Amino acid sequence: MSAFSRNRRRILSLWLPRLPIDRIKRQLWQSDAAPANDDPSIVVAKQNNALQIFALDDAAARLGLDVGLPLANARAICPQLRVFDADEAADAHALNAIADWCDRFTPLVALDPPHGLFLDITGCVHLFGGEAAMLRLLCDVLTAQGFAVSAAIAGTAVCARTLTRHVHGRIVAEGEEADAVRPLPVSALGADAAVATGLRRAGLKIIGDVASRARHEITARFGAGFTTLLEQALGHSDAPISPRKPLPDYIVEKRFAEPVATEAVISATLSGLAKMLVAAMAQQGKGARRLEACFFRTDGAVRTIMVDTGRPVTRPEMIDRLFRERLGALSDPLDPGFGFDLIRLSASRTEIVVQEQRDLDANMHDNDELAALIDRIAARIGGKRVVVHLPQDTHIPERAVLAAPAQHHLAAAAHAAWTPRVEGEPPLRPLRLFERPEQIKVIAQVPDGPPARFVWRRATHAVIRAEGPERVAMEWWRAEGLTRDYFRVEDEAGLRFWLYRDGLYDREIVQEEGKAVQPNWYMHGLFA
Repeated sequence: MSAFSRNRRRILSLWLPRLPIDRIKRQLWQSDAAPANDDPSIVVAKQNNALQIFALDDAAARLGLDVGLPLANARAICPQLRVFDADEAADAHALNAIADWCDRFTPLVALDPPHGLFLDITGCVHLFGGEAAMLRLLCDVLTAQGFAVSAAIAGTAVCARTLTRHVHGRIVAEGEEADAVRPLPVSALGADAAVATGLRRAGLKIIGDVASRARHEITARFGAGFTTLLEQALGHSDAPISPRKPLPDYIVEKRFAEPVATEAVISATLSGLAKMLVAAMAQQGKGARRLEACFFRTDGAVRTIMVDTGRPVTRPEMIDRLFRERLGALSDPLDPGFGFDLIRLSASRTEIVVQEQRDLDANMHDNDELAALIDRIAARIGGKRVVVHLPQDTHIPERAVLAAPAQHHLAAAAHAAWTPRVEGEPPLRPLRLFERPEQIKVIAQVPDGPPARFVWRRATHAVIRAEGPERVAMEWWRAEGLTRDYFRVEDEAGLRFWLYRDGLYDREIVQEEGKAVQPNWYMHGLFA
C-alpha cells in the first residue's frame, strides 16, 4: 500500500518543451506514416494575423529557427520544411494522458499548462530507489516514447518549474532553492511578458539581481503577484499544487518485473488486490462505495475501470465479481498491448460500515441481495440505466415521478409514499406515460368534452367511452403551461388512451377567417 508521510515537501516539475511536434511525430510513427527522410518539422499557429512557429523539432532548431518566427521567414531559411497545424486540444489531451501515466509514481499529479506537470513525490521516492533514480526512470521512459523532456526536483513547485526551463535533471536539497535559481535569467520565472521586459529595462537580468532588491521596491514596480512568485522560487514561501484527481482513501497496487498480458494473471491480481484493500478498510471499519482499477501498460497507455456500489462493500469476492461483470461488458476490450507492468486498485469513496442485526430479519437479507443484484447490473450496463422511481409533490403528470439511480436511492424508494389505488376502481394514471405528449388531430368533438374521433400516428380512432375531465392546473410560480383537462377514453377496438386538452374550453368560439379556433389536444399515455 502506498503511504505518504508528513515529512518535508518535495515537488518534481516535468516540462515537455516540444510537446506539439513530439505528439504529431509519435502519431505518425504509430500509424506507420512517418516519412523516410528527416526533414525539419515545425508546428504553426496564427498569432497577430500571421502564421508563426508554435513548436519545432531538433532539426529545425539547429537551422536557427525559433518559436515565434513567421512561417514565411522559416520557409526562406529552409524550403524543405515540413509544416503542421497547431491543435491545442490534442496537445491538452496528450498532456492529460502523460499525467495519467505519471500516476504510477504518485497520485498527486497536477497540470502546469500548456506543456508541464507537477508531481508531489513527498514520502514516496523510496519506492523507486531515491529521488535521482525516480527522476532518471521517469525521463528515460518519456524519452523512449518520443518526448523531449526536462525535469527538476525542489522544495517548491515554482522553484522546480524555474529550473526545468534552463537546467535538466537538477535536484535541489532542502533550503538550497535560492542558491539554485539565482544565476538563472528572470524569464525562467514564467512571469508576464510586460514584467520580464520591465525587469530587463531596469537592468535586472538574472533572478539574483531581483532577489537583492528590497521586496517593497519590487512590489511597488511589478505588483504583489510577481513578488509572491519570486518568494516561492527562492523557497521562502510555498503554495500547494492542485492535483487533477482527489487522493483515494485507500490504494493497493502490484508491480511486475515482467509485463503481464494474460487474462488469468490479471484476474488473479485483481482478486489479490481486493483482499488487501478489504483488509486495509476493515482496520478502520469502512467499506468501499466507489472502486477504481487502473492498468498501466508498458507503452505509457493507462486504462481505468470504475464501479460504484449502492452499499459499502466489505467482501473481496463481491469486488472481484463486480469487476468481472464490468470487464465482461466493455465494448472496447481491455487491450494489454505489450503487457501491464502495474495494476492498481483504489477505493476513492468509502463509508463507515454500521453493524446491524441480520440473522433474524429476513427482509434485511432480501434487501442485501437486491442491492447486490443492482450493483452487478449497474457494473454491466451502467449505473445511470438502473433507476427507481420516486414520487414528487406535484400534480403535473410528467413531474410527478423522478427517475433516480437505484444504487443511491434504493432506501428512499423502499419507503416512498405512493397514492393508494381504490379497490375496484380503474387506474387514474396510464401504465405508459409519454416523456413528451404527442399532438393529435381532432375530427369530431363533443362540446365541452373529449374528441369523438381523432387521428393519432396516422390511425383514426372512434371514441365509444370516456371519463373525465380531471383538471390539472400548472403551478402558479411557473409562467409556462396552460390548464389541462384530462380524459380517459376507449375506442371501438378496446384501446384506452389518456388525452388532455391544452387550455380551457370556450363556449363562445372565436372566429378567425371563418375557422373555429379550439385548444390543442394531446396524447399523454396508454392504459393496459
